[in-house]
Amino acid sequence: MSAVLTEVVDRIGIITLNRPEKRNALNPEMIAGLHSAFEDMNSDGKVKVIVLRSTGKTFCAGADLAYLQQLQGFSQEENLKDSLRLMSLFNLVYCLPKVVIAEIHGHALAGGCGLATVCDFAFSVPDALFGYTEVRIGFVPALVSVFLQEQIGAAKTQELLLSGEFISASKASELGLITGVEASEFLRRSVEEFALKLVSQNSAFSMGKTKTLLRQLNEIERIKSLQLAAEVNSEARAHEDCKKGIAAFLNKTSPDW
Repeated sequence: MSAVLTEVVDRIGIITLNRPEKRNALNPEMIAGLHSAFEDMNSDGKVKVIVLRSTGKTFCAGADLAYLQQLQGFSQEENLKDSLRLMSLFNLVYCLPKVVIAEIHGHALAGGCGLATVCDFAFSVPDALFGYTEVRIGFVPALVSVFLQEQIGAAKTQELLLSGEFISASKASELGLITGVEASEFLRRSVEEFALKLVSQNSAFSMGKTKTLLRQLNEIERIKSLQLAAEVNSEARAHEDCKKGIAAFLNKTSPDW
């Protein structure tokens, strides 16, 4: 079973995270599959708008549990390569000329919340929780900090990343993290209607040029910041707090900070 599914309907490219048994957690295969899917959709002339959705009850729970176990044995170089792979995926989605809409039917946490952050629009069900929870297990939410600060500002970014708290969909909407909240029974239809409106009413050329322009405004600074973030991310993984936090998470205990 493929971890990432794709289809094209009415000029809408649909990318689906398909690891419901793992709460659509991110591992190298999932990250590589998403990267390929977005590149393919971008080069497909039949696709005008892209929708990102998931199967199961969770949109994306962040890093895969088994993969967290592997991280504990990674070298500094391996950790940097891993950080750069995730950085490349986030930056691809963020800078893709085609509009990307996230359809969030369940919780989006840690790296999963980061994935929602880099989409252009995001619609969620009311009971979904959001959170950049990395600080709770000794991680540093480095990569997402670059995109989040650009999207919602430094003060709100600091609040979310330093607290590591779960926030409701309504709070996420207030902060500008997501576009809107829809009742669960209407979410898919609302997203499809919004995507079809973009397809039918807006010029693909104009949307692409507008998004590209917006991304170019801070491009030099963003590239430098992302490189720094990837290095900080990889260095933080070797810290004792990170090792302690991962061990506690795997053992379903609370780390003694």
